[in-house]
Amino acid sequence: MPEQHCPICEQSFDPQHSPSLPFCSPWCREIDLRRWLDERYGLPIEREEEPDFSRDEPAE
Repeated sequence: MPEQHCPICEQSFDPQHSPSLPFCSPWCREIDLRRWLDERYGLPIEREEEPDFSRDEPAE
């Protein structure tokens, strides 16, 4: 059976015997959740360019 590595502690484990996939234990799963809740993780976003109103002529 192929082993898997936990993304938190990097320990190898048998995924067939882990109720906390993709983590090796509930403890590592909770660490990951806390990191999300503390906003240490995030999804990259691409901001749209804001229009440059300084070049526009004033309205008459």
